[in-house]
Amino acid sequence: MSRRVVALTGNPNVGKSTVFNELTGMHQHTGNWIGKTVETSSSHFYYKFNDYTLVDLPGTYSLYTASKEEEVARDFLKSSELDCTVCVVDSTVLERSLVLVFQIMKLTDNIVILLNLTDEAKKKGIFVDDKKLSELLGVPVVKSTARSGRGINNLLEEIHLISTNAKCPKAKILLGEKDFGYDKAKEIAKAVVSQTMEQKESLFDKIMLSKFTSIIALVLIFAAVLYLTIRLSNYPSMLLKEFLDFIEMKLAQWLTSIGAAKWVVSLFVNGMLRVLFFVVSVMLPPMAIFFPLFSLLEDFGLFPRIAFNLDYPFEKCSSCGKQALCCCMGLGCNAVGVTGARIIDSPRERLIAIITNSLTPCNGRFPLLIAIISMFFAKNTFLSTAVLLALLLLSLMMTMLSSSILGKTVLKGVKSSFVMEMPPLRKPQFFKTVINSLREKVVFVLMRAVCVAAPAGVVIWLLANIKVNDISILTYMADFLDPVGRIMGLDGVILLAFILGFPANEIVLPIALMAYLSTSELSDYSSLSSLHQLLIDNDWTVKTALCTCIFALFHFPCSTTLLTIYKETKSAKWTLLSVLTPLLIGFVLCVMINFIL
Repeated sequence: MSRRVVALTGNPNVGKSTVFNELTGMHQHTGNWIGKTVETSSSHFYYKFNDYTLVDLPGTYSLYTASKEEEVARDFLKSSELDCTVCVVDSTVLERSLVLVFQIMKLTDNIVILLNLTDEAKKKGIFVDDKKLSELLGVPVVKSTARSGRGINNLLEEIHLISTNAKCPKAKILLGEKDFGYDKAKEIAKAVVSQTMEQKESLFDKIMLSKFTSIIALVLIFAAVLYLTIRLSNYPSMLLKEFLDFIEMKLAQWLTSIGAAKWVVSLFVNGMLRVLFFVVSVMLPPMAIFFPLFSLLEDFGLFPRIAFNLDYPFEKCSSCGKQALCCCMGLGCNAVGVTGARIIDSPRERLIAIITNSLTPCNGRFPLLIAIISMFFAKNTFLSTAVLLALLLLSLMMTMLSSSILGKTVLKGVKSSFVMEMPPLRKPQFFKTVINSLREKVVFVLMRAVCVAAPAGVVIWLLANIKVNDISILTYMADFLDPVGRIMGLDGVILLAFILGFPANEIVLPIALMAYLSTSELSDYSSLSSLHQLLIDNDWTVKTALCTCIFALFHFPCSTTLLTIYKETKSAKWTLLSVLTPLLIGFVLCVMINFIL
C-alpha cells in the first residue's frame, strides 16, 4: 500500500496547526500569532485503509513574494507529487484568503478548501455559502471548526475521494481570466458572504492598541504573571524539595547498606543527584505556573498585540515587532526564543533577534533573581514582583540598544517591511492549553535541564573533591577569578559559579554555596534567612547583590541555547557574537555599578 501525500496550506493564523493536530492526533504547538510555522511539519494518518502523509506548510499570504514562508510553501507545492492539497481558509475574512487559494489552484487541481473558524464567523454574524463557493471555484468546500473537531470527518472523506481519484474536481472556469486576483476575490466573496451585524472593536483591543494605554496594560499583565509565578511556586517548591531530600537520604542509606564505597555514595548522591534534585525542585514549580499562563495569553491572542505595540520602537532599533515575540518566548527558554526567530522574514533581522535573545532572562534565571531580590531588596511578594519587573524592563531596553548597535554595524542593511494582521481575540481552551503546555513545554525543558544537570553534578563534585595541597581545584579556580570578580563588584566564587553554571542556570546558586562553605558536597540552605546570613558572612552587600542580579540578566547563553544558536545560524562567527554581546553588556554594567556605588 503506497503512502499518499497531502499538503496543508493557508494564511497565517487560520487554524492550520489545529487542523494538523486533529487529522494526525499530534499536538503541534498552536500559537495565536502571525507566521508561527516556518518549517514544514509532517505526520501520518489513516483513513479507509489508506495511509496518508500530511505536510503542514508555513502560513503565507502569497506564493510569489520573497519571504522564507512563501519560498518554502511554493517550492514544496511546485516540486512534490501531491495527491491532495487542503487550503485552510478563515471564514471571517474570505476575501483575503481567496487570493492564496487562486494561486494554489494554478498549481494543482487536487484541492480541497476548508472553511475554518465558522464558530467565530457565526458570532460576528457572517455566513458563507459553501455550496455556492464550491460551484464558483469548481473544487470541494468543507465547513469546519477545527478547535472542536467539527467538519474534520467531512474533510477526511473529501481528501480520500480526491486522493484515490474517486472524485475529480470540476474544470475551473476562472483560471484563464487575467483578473484572477484581488478583484476576483472581492467579486466571489461578495457573492457568497452575507453579514447580519456590524463589527465593533472590543474594549480589550481599544486598550491594547491605544498608544496611551497599551504599554501600561502590557506592564500590568506581565506583572500579574510574575506575581502569580512567585507567589504560587514557593510552597510547591518547598514540598518537592522535602520529597527529593527524602529520596536522596534513602538512596544514600541503601548504597551504604550494600557496601558501596564512601566516595561512590558521595559522588552519586551528594554530587550528581543533589544537583539534579536541586534543579528539579527549583525549576519545576515556577515552570508549571509560568508556561501555562503564557500559553493561555498566547491562545487568547495577546502576543500579536505585543508585536504591534513594540513594532515602532523595534523598527527604530533596526528590527521589527516580531522580535518582541521572540523576547516573550525567551522568557520561558532562550533556546525556544532563538528558534522562534524563524518567524522573522529578513535574514538580517532574524540574526539580530537570535544574537540578542539571551538578554531576556529565561525561566532558569528567575530562581536566583527572586532569591536575591527577596533577601536584599524586597521583603514581600508585591515588592519582589516590582523589582523583578524593573529588571525585565532593563533587559528589554538592552535588547533594543544592542539591536540598534548591531543593525548599524555588523548587521547593517535595508529594513524589511512588516505586515501586521491582528487576529481576533479567542477564548482559550483552558484545560487543553494547560495540559499541552505542561507536556510540551514544561516536561521538554525540564528533561533538557536534567540531561545537563546530572553530568554537571559529577564535574562539580570532582572539582570540589580533587585537592592539591589540601585545597580543592574549585577553590583554586575561585581564587584565580577573584581579581576580575572584584572589578565587577562580585568575587571569584560568584564568577566561577556562573562559569560552571554554563550547562544550566539553575545550578549557579548551589555552586556558590559549595565554594563559600568549602565543602566537598553541593550545599543547600534551609531558608532564605539562613542563606542571607551566609552571604553576609562572605562579604555580600547590597552592591554585590545588585551586580549579581545584573550579571544574572546579562551573561553568556547556557549550553542548550548556544547549541541552538549554532544550529540556527550555522555560523561560528554569529554564535561567538551571541556569547560576547550579553557578556560585554553584563561586564560593563557591573563595572559601572561597582565604581559608582
